[in-house]
Amino acid sequence: MAEEEKSMKNKSSSEVNSLNEEEKVVNDDLSEEISITDSDSGIRIDRFLADYDKSHTRSFFQKAIEEQKVLVNSSPVKNNYRLKAGDNVTILPIKEEVLDVEPQDIPLDIIYEDDDILIVNKPKGMVVHPAPGHPDGTLVNAVMYHCGDSLSAINGVIRPGIVHRIDRDTTGSLIVCKNDRAHLFIAEQIKVHSINRIYRGIVCGHMNTTEGTINAPIGRSEKDRKKMSINEKHGKEAITHYKVLENFNDYAYCEFKLETGRTHQIRVHMASIGHPLLGDEVYGGARSKFKNLQGQCLHAMTIGFIHPSTKEYVEFSAPLPDYFEKLLKTLRV
Repeated sequence: MAEEEKSMKNKSSSEVNSLNEEEKVVNDDLSEEISITDSDSGIRIDRFLADYDKSHTRSFFQKAIEEQKVLVNSSPVKNNYRLKAGDNVTILPIKEEVLDVEPQDIPLDIIYEDDDILIVNKPKGMVVHPAPGHPDGTLVNAVMYHCGDSLSAINGVIRPGIVHRIDRDTTGSLIVCKNDRAHLFIAEQIKVHSINRIYRGIVCGHMNTTEGTINAPIGRSEKDRKKMSINEKHGKEAITHYKVLENFNDYAYCEFKLETGRTHQIRVHMASIGHPLLGDEVYGGARSKFKNLQGQCLHAMTIGFIHPSTKEYVEFSAPLPDYFEKLLKTLRV
């Protein structure tokens, strides 16, 4: 791992400078591709998309289809198009005209800030941007108050400054971009997987190996579209390196290094080898025996990247949250 980090720090900035800032950067946050299986064959595309992504209405997707923001096998279709097994659906960036996202005076734990970027330590329970069920109180509301008009606009009015995300109950380091130039520059690094991301977590079960790599593609679950899963046929490449820092009787404290950044990657990968994250009821099954543990015990500790202005490698770390430290103390007794 040390050799990998050293290699990243010495990476020529010209590799990152190759981004044409006028071009549209497409990454996991800006577009999505969906492979259609037999179970979805015959369903109207507008209905399928509304079921697939419940954060938007059917009429929202109907308008997007009419505006040719949804393609099937690289071509536009009509709302009454019925999907076929093997179809590849692409959802292009859709500007969301949400006008009621207001700045809110919510305290931010700021790790670093300059004219281009803001590195925040996101607390547990905070959603990154507004969505159904979470119209306010999000990180976006907080950074809008803190930054005013100094936020990138590439992801629309509902996600100003947001170039990547972490789950609601995952804590830790998150990059916020304060202008479009910085956003494009960081987005390109995310696209080519050159961002250095190191997480800490507590998993269920005593680990018999001290370290390992999980290389298994991740895609939307065919059984439950709200979840991700190992999907050999339709998933995208996902690679997680893990190292055991401490072993306990029934748990293990681990470090994770991501080569890719798929949705719920660490949660899905660790569950797939029989060691789900402590507190993760979505992928882990049983409720945690520890009181007041809210969601998965996962922390985005370190994030490193080439700075958009200096073109130098920078790295920032967020300390473990109090609840995490208390859990470790309890497990060490």
